[in-house]
Amino acid sequence: MPTLIRMPALSPTMTEGTLARWLKNEGDGVEPGDVIAEIETDKATMEVEAVDEGTLGKILVADGTEGVAVNSVIAVLVGEGEDPQSVEAATAELGDTAVPEPRSVPQPSAAKPAPPEDEPPAEAPAQAPAPPPAAVSEPAAPAQPSPPGSRVSASPLARRMAAQAGLELASIRGSGPHGRIVKADIDRALQMGGAPTTDEAEAAPERIELTNVRKVIATRLLEAKQTIPHFYLETDAEAGALLDLRRRINADLEREQRVTVNDLVVKATAMALRRVPEVNSAWGGDHIVRHRAVHVAVAVAVDDGLFTPVVRNTDRKGIREIAREIRSLVQKTRAGKLMPEEYQGGTFSVSNLGMYGIGAFAAVINPPQGGILAVGAAAERPVVRDGVVTAAPVMTLTLSGDHRVIDGAVGARWLAELRKLIEHPALMLA
Repeated sequence: MPTLIRMPALSPTMTEGTLARWLKNEGDGVEPGDVIAEIETDKATMEVEAVDEGTLGKILVADGTEGVAVNSVIAVLVGEGEDPQSVEAATAELGDTAVPEPRSVPQPSAAKPAPPEDEPPAEAPAQAPAPPPAAVSEPAAPAQPSPPGSRVSASPLARRMAAQAGLELASIRGSGPHGRIVKADIDRALQMGGAPTTDEAEAAPERIELTNVRKVIATRLLEAKQTIPHFYLETDAEAGALLDLRRRINADLEREQRVTVNDLVVKATAMALRRVPEVNSAWGGDHIVRHRAVHVAVAVAVDDGLFTPVVRNTDRKGIREIAREIRSLVQKTRAGKLMPEEYQGGTFSVSNLGMYGIGAFAAVINPPQGGILAVGAAAERPVVRDGVVTAAPVMTLTLSGDHRVIDGAVGARWLAELRKLIEHPALMLA
């Protein structure tokens, strides 16, 4: 009997995901451990490995399908010596509910899977197109242009081609599954002279569809600002000694091993959390959760938004160890290879925009944490020493706190400890 390949749960909270692309085609041989598909979760794109040996007999969920429920059947694997016709029997037994449909398109009248898009996502190896769907007894109705204001379904390649040519997707008839606009439709429109040349067309706004990651970020940020009573405390810290320590640490290190200012700030943050543990807390609904361990999450910017991979037991690690771990986490984040255990469980966050020249800002708390530190650039500013005005590098540190968890006085005490560690970084080496 063929083996059913199901949508895996890649994190404890995952209920659905997007089948980003298949790395195997129908008819390809599969060995245990082979990467057969990529699944886009609410945090990253992750690889799915085969656990059984056989031939990929039938793909039931096309590339780019959103809202695929966990444990739903996405493909059928045929074992050695099994009759290929048994694939049809296996899929027939599943019933309509076993194969998810894309949420963005209407339910088709015939229960059969849509073929893959005409092109995989950018930077992906090209794969052979799926065979056309079987003929039906009655001809399908001709595709119609999308009505104004409706969501236009189009492949990523078709969207790029239309944007480059200045074509309005809503005016193009899609010949793909469920009226989806594909490359051939754009080529046809261009051959018919459909590319506008007016300034108005070139200035038309672009519609950018939300990825799963961006949807989750938007939901969490809205939740954070609506449900968490933020308050903000700001202090300035002279950073001259911190920069000198960084220069001394990096003096004999290779470029790829060097410590950044952010690495030092993360270490100082962790030590301040150990000294003022009230800030290393979270709201529990009817109680406060006081974390015993210090796990600092570090904000990393990517094309889809912001991720916060976690450096665990940060207060117990040396500066160079923290630097190595952050480098590794940043690389994984930007490659979309971050595992759930690498971005879950943070107790406090640090967001640093100093490298972009930002002097000061207030960050949004990352729930369920109770606080986040916003770090500005270390820039030359006038300071007064013994009545004399002089120039020194100064950075602004802003604490965003959950007022249900952190009182103003406690937040001020924590910022004072952090400022002391920034201005006297030798304390971090003790």
